[in-house]
Amino acid sequence: MPEITAAMVKDLREKTGAGMMDCKKALTESGGDVDAAVDWLRTKGLAAAAKKSGRVAAEGLVGVVSAPGRAAMVEVNAETDFVARNDTFQAFVEAVARVALQVGEDLDAIKAAPFPGTGRTVAEELTQMIATIGENMNIRRARVLSSSTVATYLHNALKPGLGKIGVLVALEGTGEMAALETLGRQIGMHVAASRPESLDIDGVDPASRARGKAVLAEQPRAPGRPDTLLEKMVEGRIRKFYEEVVLLEQVWVHDGESRVKAVLAKAGIKLAGFARFQLGEGIDKPQGPDFASEVAATAGV
Repeated sequence: MPEITAAMVKDLREKTGAGMMDCKKALTESGGDVDAAVDWLRTKGLAAAAKKSGRVAAEGLVGVVSAPGRAAMVEVNAETDFVARNDTFQAFVEAVARVALQVGEDLDAIKAAPFPGTGRTVAEELTQMIATIGENMNIRRARVLSSSTVATYLHNALKPGLGKIGVLVALEGTGEMAALETLGRQIGMHVAASRPESLDIDGVDPASRARGKAVLAEQPRAPGRPDTLLEKMVEGRIRKFYEEVVLLEQVWVHDGESRVKAVLAKAGIKLAGFARFQLGEGIDKPQGPDFASEVAATAGV
């Protein structure tokens, strides 16, 4: 059998778009014959799967899994909500979340990890899924939090551990586990609803903070107002800005008046961190023509 070189693998990958490991296996199976390797990939559906990689995948599921003192959350995208209701896709998201719980949140490490019960890596299993289901899919992101207690919350859950919005909440405290988990779930519901950008003021993105201050500083300016009044108005607007984007400064959604930091202080609990995933957020989705445009196009107008 001829030696399978890196150049041969690269050439086959450029021809088909399939993964490097799949290309190497195809060349091995075909004895180094490139044309036969292309046919082997097509038979397995892998070449076709690679062609789907350019299509926008903004649907899918957020998966959450937890263990004592640790929890993981992943977002896996597909092209349509229909696939999110597919049992095979759901099982894949659950498995990827469990892998993340073991190996951490680095996507390369997750994709390189063994996929349970298949003899393939997670990345190779994803390629198989694309070929089988016929839609582009993507493991978009993952977060893993560790603390004395990590509570989880899912909004719009299709089933336990799978939904559209997921939240992890890491708590530090010495109270009863049940009480910590209850408060953690309440914080998770708050985070899902209020969409905080950071845990505390120091965690606000510096660029966002500077931009916000610049905008707020310009808003109150008007002829005849003394500088001292302007400064107080700016300070008040900046404080309001923090109350909107900083979790500890937000109004507790469960009573509409307390601050989150006051609720935590009363319970004697420290919030060590949080993560929030909303399915598809930040993905540019192609906008199809509106109904009127479709009718006009059909009528030839």
